[in-house]
Amino acid sequence: MTAPALLSHLAHQLGQWPPRAPVVVTTSAARHTPGWDGVIRQFAGLRTPDGTVVSVPERAVDALAPYATDLDTLRPRVAAHFGRPVVEIAFRTTTAPAPLDDLGTWIPHDDPRVPEWLRPFGAAVLVALDDDDRYLAGVGLKRHDEHAWEISVGTDERARGLGLARRLVATAARRVLADGRAVTYLHALDNVASSRVADAAGFPDHGWRALELGDDAAG
Repeated sequence: MTAPALLSHLAHQLGQWPPRAPVVVTTSAARHTPGWDGVIRQFAGLRTPDGTVVSVPERAVDALAPYATDLDTLRPRVAAHFGRPVVEIAFRTTTAPAPLDDLGTWIPHDDPRVPEWLRPFGAAVLVALDDDDRYLAGVGLKRHDEHAWEISVGTDERARGLGLARRLVATAARRVLADGRAVTYLHALDNVASSRVADAAGFPDHGWRALELGDDAAG
């Protein structure tokens, strides 16, 4: 979990890593810079067994830092400040993907065979096609920065249960690592299917949790 590329990625995205206290409130240029999808995320964080870093815009640091005694105290203050609850999702990474057989072909994201959900990832996407050249499953890469890319995977309903997702994830992970970047895989805590894919592809769960803003508290 401490590969140099991952450390650089977390320091860049959050403003500090590793945490120098049990809970740290800091800022980063990433809080006012469009992300991989063009969206500016004013809040980000990572909770680990060794500490938590919460990253907010510079103007919010002084308002929130006094409540960083522990995450349970800080969480409602963050929610009140942004008007949205703080949610946790599983954050996984690996330096040794499972030794599954490679699968898929890298094709442009705007290829007519690519489904709509994969197109926003841009550049090349990794897809598995059937004998009729139709999409079965695919991986997109969230190119967060020069240090780390995140894998997202989806399988067509008719192809689920065939083990395609885990092989695609492992294949894509090896490609990202070979290029000298860290590779990550995030999923909702209640997404059992995605959790199983991560396990099978060689992304262990060490209890790291990404912190994000959920839906509008009023909604």
